[in-house]
Amino acid sequence: DVGTPRLAMSPATAMFPTSIESLDWVNPDHVVTVACAAFAAWCLVASWVTGTHSHVDRLWSITPAVYAGVYAYMSAFDARCTLMASLVAVWGARLTYNFARKGGYSAGEQDYRWPVLQGLAILGNPVAWQIFNVSFIAAYQHFLLLLISAGPMSVAFAMRGTPLMFTGPDLIATVCFISFLALETAADEQQWRFQNAKKKVKGFPRDRRARDDYARGFLTRGLFKFSRHPNFFAEQGIWVSFALFAVLHGSGEEESFINRAFSRERWSSPRGGLGAILLVLLFQGSTRFTESITLRKYPAYADYRKCTSQLVPLPPFGTMPPFAKPRKLRD
Repeated sequence: DVGTPRLAMSPATAMFPTSIESLDWVNPDHVVTVACAAFAAWCLVASWVTGTHSHVDRLWSITPAVYAGVYAYMSAFDARCTLMASLVAVWGARLTYNFARKGGYSAGEQDYRWPVLQGLAILGNPVAWQIFNVSFIAAYQHFLLLLISAGPMSVAFAMRGTPLMFTGPDLIATVCFISFLALETAADEQQWRFQNAKKKVKGFPRDRRARDDYARGFLTRGLFKFSRHPNFFAEQGIWVSFALFAVLHGSGEEESFINRAFSRERWSSPRGGLGAILLVLLFQGSTRFTESITLRKYPAYADYRKCTSQLVPLPPFGTMPPFAKPRKLRD
């Protein structure tokens, strides 16, 4: 059906097939669900074969673009579906490039956090780890990638044929998405240049103003002066913005823009903002875990936490003390 139907906010059972017999290969919701299951199965098997667990990380920037592309293609490249798929493609291309230049696709490479997580007492047992591997690493993460991208795309597909609203919801969602993408790009570039300069990689001269940061081992300048993780904040913002394509489109003229924007039903729907909300929640836990590792590696990070916001960019709460090398005791 063409238009802005109420089914755009329907429950999960209306979006995902309930059995093999119910699969409808002309329904993009079902096509991407099968693709998601295949991606999850591949990552699980790959983790068993290689003994590493970053296979989902390698696909993180790819699968949402695939899902969005399916909707655009099956909508006969409807204007809104094509716009949304193009935004996801640009996000995916940039993130894939950033991941690749850091060596993320090198054989045997995996995120440093997985071995640390595996070493925790609760996950140290091989059976417990494999339960975690199946349920969270392979299944849940891929399901989340499906929700953040396919949910809003499903709404756009249901609306195919309606004109873009560049004076309303489509404009707001597009501008927000591009703004957060620009922020993430800038933050990743600052971190990339700092890390290479710290390691004295050829072609990356050191900035004299950052000499204390090189000594500490982590960046506190630029965007990182206002947020300890501006790239994490931007990534969440990107997908909240993408959810706006679904959340802000109304089911009728009687529903006001404000009511749509703050609708609990819309933000909790798989075809609305549920994926974005779950992503934000995931980042809360993963950021704290990441920082617990960083604190053990860089003692001065404790001072950084006291004067800088964790995620949301804010004015500094204080000033980082100058770095002082520990003095060696003389005999």
